[in-house]
Amino acid sequence: MTCTSCSKDIAVGSKFCYNCGAKQPESGAPGLSPATGANKRLMRSSTDKKIAGVCAGLADYFDMDPTIIRVLWLLLLICGGTGLLAYVILWIVLPIAPGGVVPTSATVTTT
Repeated sequence: MTCTSCSKDIAVGSKFCYNCGAKQPESGAPGLSPATGANKRLMRSSTDKKIAGVCAGLADYFDMDPTIIRVLWLLLLICGGTGLLAYVILWIVLPIAPGGVVPTSATVTTT
């Protein structure tokens, strides 16, 4: 798949370009997973994670850039302190995505 903005190669089904951050056009029906065609489920990411994959999983579920979710989470942590408690709860409660399924927020670059 090629980014519509910078024309660089990105992973099939990506919502955002890894290189320039541009939102990519929808490829399937809204609310359905492009990989399986089934309804989306809220899960922790098994591939695009920094600590536990909670932010990447939320970004995939809400079709947002994972960096935006991470920044919002950091603001919650700094401003109210509730971000840490919510993160730990989601870390425990959310199931991890299967290893073979590539989340829509994860991208792969080729050289």
